Amino acid sequence: MIESSARERLDALMEGSGRRILGIAGLPGAGKSTLVAQLLAYAGDIAVGVPMDGFHLANAELARLGRAARKGASDTFDAAGYVALLRRLSSPVPGETVYAPAFHREIEEPIAGEIAVPSDVRLVITEGNYLLLDEGPWQDVQGLLDEVWFVDVDDAQRHEQLLARHMRYGRDRQAALEWIENTDEPNARRIALTAPKADFRVRVSVAA
Repeated sequence: MIESSARERLDALMEGSGRRILGIAGLPGAGKSTLVAQLLAYAGDIAVGVPMDGFHLANAELARLGRAARKGASDTFDAAGYVALLRRLSSPVPGETVYAPAFHREIEEPIAGEIAVPSDVRLVITEGNYLLLDEGPWQDVQGLLDEVWFVDVDDAQRHEQLLARHMRYGRDRQAALEWIENTDEPNARRIALTAPKADFRVRVSVAA
């Protein structure tokens, strides 16, 4: 269920004509994807979701770079590629469909060209950890978005959501806890510092 303040904010964003790009940022496990799914259901056919996670570097490239154990850190994404996609999405060409990559947790790999964004789509919702990060190519992201919302969540709830996710996709409990401690939490502390740059703060509810 979407907070009434978030529905009102989205309705205001969509006033007028032209495409809008809404960014959803937050810590790992905060519920960003859940919120995006709720917003897409609310907006209907005029909206498409384009996740930042589609720009994860492939596992083979992460291994080559020695970054596999840090997958999810800011330097394990093709940030410049993500920025290039946002630039295309922010200036739609009539009749042109832009194809974006998706990320599949069941194989832990991105799949190119899976998400179609026709030129008449009015709302693109993109979500990810680093939309507000002010370094390297990431520093260009916020300027390409009409608004960025930051998902607030209780740490205990977020930890449980992360643990459930990691175990659902193949890690045993101990391995999941170690990944959270050594990878997710260092990233979370860094992302938390970017929250004040958001245009709006929102919480996610899974209640019917």
